[in-house]
Amino acid sequence: MHIVLARRDKLAKLIEQERYLPVKDLCTRLGVSEATARRDLAALVQDKRITRTYGGALSEYNDRFPSFRERRGQGSVAKLKIAKQALTLLRPGGIYFFDSGTTLFAVAEAFREQPVTPIKIVTSNLPVGEILATIPGVQVFQLAGQLLHLQSTLLGETAQRSIEFWEFDLALLSAEAMNAQGLWNSQAEIVAQQRTVLRRSKHNAFCIDSSKLDQTAPHFLARWDEVGTLLTDATVPRLSKAGITARPPADTNAESDSGDMPVHYL
Repeated sequence: MHIVLARRDKLAKLIEQERYLPVKDLCTRLGVSEATARRDLAALVQDKRITRTYGGALSEYNDRFPSFRERRGQGSVAKLKIAKQALTLLRPGGIYFFDSGTTLFAVAEAFREQPVTPIKIVTSNLPVGEILATIPGVQVFQLAGQLLHLQSTLLGETAQRSIEFWEFDLALLSAEAMNAQGLWNSQAEIVAQQRTVLRRSKHNAFCIDSSKLDQTAPHFLARWDEVGTLLTDATVPRLSKAGITARPPADTNAESDSGDMPVHYL
């Protein structure tokens, strides 16, 4: 029994660290059958250590995750700069993916003021879908998937399968950290979903503010040679100091440290 309890304790800690994990990933991590994993999950639910969900589990950590509303006001100046630059990448008649997160919501707000139509937008971001669906000439398609209410996003295997129906002209994506190695995110399921989007996209642009610079997160997302464009308020000198090779758009001054224009990484 002590072996079972030790495994369940490891399972609870794993879910708390990852926030969300589908059953098949739990089986792989722990080296157990699906039946064993489900019994362990049921026991942890009974002990009120996790919240059970369809196909996986959300820990109480998720319930402590800052809500979309709380995160929306953080770094609003930087997000506005990034949003304005993101709009320059959109063209009428295109099909675009808008990722989860508050920076992409800022892009949607900026788009509402200066819409580019006609256009199709696919998103996992519920607030983004709601704001864009009100704009004439904009068709919004929401991914299927499990709703994570505090992140206001749809996630999981069903969401990944629904991405496979699309080919995007451009994907606007987010990340929790960037350093010399590349881009990182906090959740394995988010990374898996983003990688599926990258496969289905002709081009990609990551919208990441400077607070994420020279940081890391639990899960690696992409190398810099996989990134098409980086939209950020971090300047070229700051990026270079962090070991990231970048250059600004042709109409900006590479030596400027004012932070007025996000940098394109190409």
